[in-house]
Amino acid sequence: MNNGVFSSGEEDSRDGHSTCCLIDDDERCRNPAGNARYSKRIQKTVQQKRLKLRNDPTAERIYICEYHKCQIQSARSKRRRKDSEEDSNETDNEMPDMVPDLYQLQVNTLRRYKRHYKVQTRPGMKRQQLADTIMKHFKTIPIKEKEIITYFVYMVKSNLNKLDQKNGMGSDGI
Repeated sequence: MNNGVFSSGEEDSRDGHSTCCLIDDDERCRNPAGNARYSKRIQKTVQQKRLKLRNDPTAERIYICEYHKCQIQSARSKRRRKDSEEDSNETDNEMPDMVPDLYQLQVNTLRRYKRHYKVQTRPGMKRQQLADTIMKHFKTIPIKEKEIITYFVYMVKSNLNKLDQKNGMGSDGI
């Protein structure tokens, strides 16, 4: 009984009979299409995130399944770092999220760092170039995270600081 209120199912693109319009890694998805459209904005996200998805030109409708909808949403929510792990030679002992912003430091501070670590640069570099060179050097310094945290906790609990040890003072020499 069709009195015009309900659609026949052929007109409704979300009737559960249509399939996902995407080709995933050269294989057409056979999942039932959901209510999410494969819009230009989503196509742009797929392209930017380099997902192996593309629209099937033979598909009748441009609706995608829940699986691909979630896959695209999770790719959109992941923040991509400037240097991907494949491009850089990062090791497990580095903390890539904890990199200081050296570009905000004064030139004198950058020069002191350069002098302390004996970083080779050409003379007369501008602040931006000096910060770039120092950032490259800074990222190469190995970090032993567990050792550093253990040492820090020890120093805090024993109420010491590194300068006290250099001066020969102990915790009772205040």
